[in-house]
Amino acid sequence: MSEIFNALPGIEVPVGEISAALAGIWNDSVASGGKAPVADDMRAVQVNLVLHFGFDATPDDALTEFRTAVRFASRYPSRVVVLCPMREGSGAGAVIRAKIYGECFLGKSREDARCCEFVILNYSLAARRFLESQVSICLSSELPLYYWAHRFTANHRLADYNYLLTKARRFIFDSAHAPADALQYPWPNPAGVRDLAYARTLPIRQSIGQFLSRSAPERLVAGLRRVTSSAEAVHHAEGKALESWVRGRLVDCGAQTEAVEWRSAELPHGQDTCFDLAFEYSDAKRFYWRGNCHTGVSEFDADLGTGEIKLPSHISLLAPEHALAEAMFF
Repeated sequence: MSEIFNALPGIEVPVGEISAALAGIWNDSVASGGKAPVADDMRAVQVNLVLHFGFDATPDDALTEFRTAVRFASRYPSRVVVLCPMREGSGAGAVIRAKIYGECFLGKSREDARCCEFVILNYSLAARRFLESQVSICLSSELPLYYWAHRFTANHRLADYNYLLTKARRFIFDSAHAPADALQYPWPNPAGVRDLAYARTLPIRQSIGQFLSRSAPERLVAGLRRVTSSAEAVHHAEGKALESWVRGRLVDCGAQTEAVEWRSAELPHGQDTCFDLAFEYSDAKRFYWRGNCHTGVSEFDADLGTGEIKLPSHISLLAPEHALAEAMFF
């Protein structure tokens, strides 16, 4: 994983000098003609975020998620600690290397500015026992901690980082790039677990929820006999998240799970539809929704007992930085 450490931007510094180097990073930026805060309050950090790359991450993939964290921090000023573990058998002893990185974003005025600070730690497994104390030094102790694990290979490996899992207000991962049973794994704080794939579906859930809210809950579930949720393979994780949400909301409306057939399917690649959802009833009611992610258009075709409705709508998935914020704060 030194490849990832080397690919990420920043200035390498001795581990024992991280705090001093962060304090001086803006002076160095000014000296080289870069942006820097014009006032100390523009560097005021609101949250701590730990971004932990697993062994399945690649340098290009890690750089993409690093830039996601930077864009997130442009809205929510953050102290971000990035963890890059070295693989077993790397031959390294107890080694920790460090980089620092800072960036400022100016809004409509110089007073409207946001700054973020990153500490990137590359560590061997032999140095694992020193990691938690090093991370705690890098974070702002009075602020909430959020822990984002990306492309980890096994739940039990991540469970070894008990300090982060128990201290974090939210533990965040993407079920599109995680072990299949990650959502069912008994994490130390299950109420704080968030899935980025679920977060990305927020606009879809809002659109479907607003449409269905026109009908009384009892009308939605009366005579309901089959629910089919389908998604393209590329959106499999989002499709599963949407399916779980639909099932939960219908149960909240009074649907009896044993009386309803719940189906999921994969849509053929290359067609216009990337998601679709259908409710079948024992009477004349019907509900069908389909979304085209390529055109950004979705369609409702339903009759829930109050007359036929055909309605076009918009479909989108949240941008990565917005999905991260949704997973962290909601």
